[in-house]
Amino acid sequence: MRARDEAERSAALLRARGFLTALAPATEVRATGALPPPGPFDAVVATSAKAIALLAPAARERIAGAPLFVVGRRTARAARDAGMRIAGEPAPDVAALVAALLQRLAPRSRVLYLAGRDRRKALEAALNEAGHLTTTVEIYAAEARAAWSEAEARAIATCGAALHYSRRSAALAVALAERAGLADRFRALLHVCLSRDAGEPLRAFGAPRLAFASQPRENELIDALERALAASDGGAQGSGA
Repeated sequence: MRARDEAERSAALLRARGFLTALAPATEVRATGALPPPGPFDAVVATSAKAIALLAPAARERIAGAPLFVVGRRTARAARDAGMRIAGEPAPDVAALVAALLQRLAPRSRVLYLAGRDRRKALEAALNEAGHLTTTVEIYAAEARAAWSEAEARAIATCGAALHYSRRSAALAVALAERAGLADRFRALLHVCLSRDAGEPLRAFGAPRLAFASQPRENELIDALERALAASDGGAQGSGA
């Protein structure tokens, strides 16, 4: 149910572990073309590879030379591919990035956050609480799709399980299933969620079969899928990513 580029990466992981996969993205990612205000900035941060890949050339010029701090190796790879240098090793998560920034930045530093429109605001809140001046520029937006294609709907109807990575995409998937006339079939699937928060729209939808990753990481999500399938039907494998 993720945006297509993320769903394709997830599908590759699933296939490597023996699953058949179907992709039915709930969102489409689009660049906003937004530009950051004039600098200078003491630090630029990005927590998603999309924030780098969809950065407008004019925006990239404006932040040239500012130290870039990122979360995740995929974001670091996107930065290198774009000819940008990152300051140190990529942080494993937002909490680690905030901790590193608080150690390195002088008081009341100007920080530019390259972000998506739909996001948790923990990074901005933590930096602002520490007294830094954080400016957020929304580089991309994950826009809700109006409908699944007929081929996507047919594929979903053949699946035994669906993976959900966020509360928003789970809620959008429920709406798309209803629009496609698949509400009952979709409700009956095994729904495996990255977190309990991601599962709330499915619980409200009345889905009776919910499973959750032990930690909010994709490998743990797929582990939870395998455990739930093994417990319910002896491991028959089919999932929608």
